[in-house]
Amino acid sequence: MKDLVRLVRLFRGAWRWMALGALVALVVVLANMALLGTAGWFITAMAAAGAAGTTMNYFTPAASIRAFAILRTGGRYVERLVTHEATLRFLSRLRVWFYEHLEPLAPGALEAYRSGDLLSRIRADIDALDNLYLRTLIPLFVAVFGTVAAVSFLARFSPWLAAADLLCLLLAGLVVPLLVQRLGAGPGARTVETSSQLRVAVIDGVQGLAELAVFGAARQQRERVERLSRDLVREQDRMSRISGLGSSAWNAAQMLAIWLAAIVGIRLVRAGSASGVDLPLFVLLVMASFEAVSGLPQAWQYLGQTLASARRIFEIVDAEAPVRDPDRPLPPPRSGDLRIRGLCFRYDAGSPWVIDGLDLDLGPGRHIAIVGPSGSGKSSLLGLLLRFREYQGGSIRLGGEELSGYRAADVRACIAAVAQHPHLFNTTVRENLLLADPRADEPHLREAAAIAQIAAEIDALPQGYDTWVGEAGHRLSGGQARRLAVARTLLRDAPVLVLDEPTEGLDTALERSLLAAVREHAAERALLLITHRLAGLEQMDEIVVLEGGRVVERGTHAGLMARGGRYREMHAVLGTAVE
Repeated sequence: MKDLVRLVRLFRGAWRWMALGALVALVVVLANMALLGTAGWFITAMAAAGAAGTTMNYFTPAASIRAFAILRTGGRYVERLVTHEATLRFLSRLRVWFYEHLEPLAPGALEAYRSGDLLSRIRADIDALDNLYLRTLIPLFVAVFGTVAAVSFLARFSPWLAAADLLCLLLAGLVVPLLVQRLGAGPGARTVETSSQLRVAVIDGVQGLAELAVFGAARQQRERVERLSRDLVREQDRMSRISGLGSSAWNAAQMLAIWLAAIVGIRLVRAGSASGVDLPLFVLLVMASFEAVSGLPQAWQYLGQTLASARRIFEIVDAEAPVRDPDRPLPPPRSGDLRIRGLCFRYDAGSPWVIDGLDLDLGPGRHIAIVGPSGSGKSSLLGLLLRFREYQGGSIRLGGEELSGYRAADVRACIAAVAQHPHLFNTTVRENLLLADPRADEPHLREAAAIAQIAAEIDALPQGYDTWVGEAGHRLSGGQARRLAVARTLLRDAPVLVLDEPTEGLDTALERSLLAAVREHAAERALLLITHRLAGLEQMDEIVVLEGGRVVERGTHAGLMARGGRYREMHAVLGTAVE
């Protein structure tokens, strides 16, 4: 019930369109009831008048029938137009609302979710919420007021006639839908969950097709997709059977109402409480009144599926953001002077420290490399610098002020970073580069590509800078994709440049060439290189060796090699890379 209330509150931005759509839907149903009832009475009255050889005023009922027919036909068109406009407005507002809550969670709070699952929630689950308005709220509104109108009209002739219609309407509109809802709650929820799992499996299979083929796991992935498909079809079959059962029970209730209306109507005619020409009016009006409750079985059936989708959406929305902007943020940093003192960080209270007591001074023109094995805390430092997570101890000061005092967007505008796993969008090389600076012209793009040592390879592509890179850059090699990400980062005019594993997948000669070009380009900027590879570090101002989150050595390349400590052991054992 709480989820339903929360969903209804989201209608506020489109409630006028939604109210108008519900009103038009009610008018259509009332017009249909009036059309059938009037037509039945009119035909019977004309026949009776002809048999008796009398005359009657047929202009008024004939005009009424035409008016009701036009109102029903035109109203149905207007109903579709208005209700779909309301639905689209609601869904557009819902997507904006969801993204506004999703953005602060990235990436820290979303790491537990798979990309396919997130895509399913963003698209399929939000799309499923239109069922609440079109297939639940409108049918409920029409059922309540349409029933009141029909029963009130019949009560003018006989309370028994009104009671019979009301009883059967309650049976068709309340008892049968509740039974269908109870039977369909489980299959409906399982349909949502299985659909989500199937989308995740398909997306994972497509995105990871190359890896699945290399490791011989493509068959297992295909079998998983087929199993989920069978499960989904089975649940959909159950929903169809339940829907068929509900339709049969609904039709039975309607037939019962028609028989009762005929029986009560005949008694009224015999008792002289109604004329013979009123009998078709009673029967046809009772039959038409069931249109008011015709949508309720489906409404209750979809309610479980809709609420299951809503719970999946609210699960994301209610997640706590790992970083919150201060209530009174500081002005944007005026310089790229970065000072770290006693920095301590861990992912949760029960886990060991990932970074424990780190000190670092990084200012304009100063270039520092942080090296160490995987899991030593290097990439976690990048997440802290970009305010993806909060540190528990120590201090990070940017431009002389504590990092937590700035808005996250202002911090990220000051620090240009290449993540360990950069993402390329399924568009052209040019568009991927322009994400960093939409105003960059051709010479700037080529300059960044040249520094990243990928200019010649871009020129060799079929359409050069207008070549599409494919989903996640799959048309490029791993080294090309990483260098393209480096070029994109170099286009950003930020005082601090952070590169996390920028040379992964490159040979030693290309690695040295790239680092030398980046150092020259960033001569006046602060440069922080995070890597587990050791080639090309000879010209760095300082090298910091991390192990287990702690600094075990620091100094220049020559000094560390002369000292004969951990850094020299890395060179001796692994050469130019540390695994």
